[in-house]
Amino acid sequence: MNNSASHPAVPMITLNNGVDIPQVGLGVFQAAEGTEVEEAVRAALETGYRLIDTAAIYGNEAGVGKAVKASGLPREELFITTKLWNANHAYEDALRAFDESLEKLDCGYVDLYLIHWPLPMEGKFTEAWKAMEKLYADKRVRAIGISNFKRTTWTNC
Repeated sequence: MNNSASHPAVPMITLNNGVDIPQVGLGVFQAAEGTEVEEAVRAALETGYRLIDTAAIYGNEAGVGKAVKASGLPREELFITTKLWNANHAYEDALRAFDESLEKLDCGYVDLYLIHWPLPMEGKFTEAWKAMEKLYADKRVRAIGISNFKRTTWTNC
């Protein structure tokens, strides 16, 4: 399928650490594991999408990984985002959860790893962030960030 040259380039945004992320991507929330998510990712990649956004809680990381492998596209042409789920905010849990996601995705590394929700009432997202900093320092993920946080999440810590 490797026909990326026939599709117009998607504009990029440069993150604070210099990593470029496509401005447009496919989110696979509610796409069922197996054929449904694999077909969605296949079609998106054939159309020219290069960013695929999934999350541990979506339960479809393995299907995303299969579709990415089957595409024949070089890994460095793709941008894979996944997210840490709420139950894994403790430091060691976050590291383990990342390993599980990476194994399911089977893509060598993750381009962007996000804390999916802050859960300030638990007070552990700062532990999760420290684990993510370790993953970044170890070059297992190209960028880290947060999702669904409000400005008050950080200021109320």
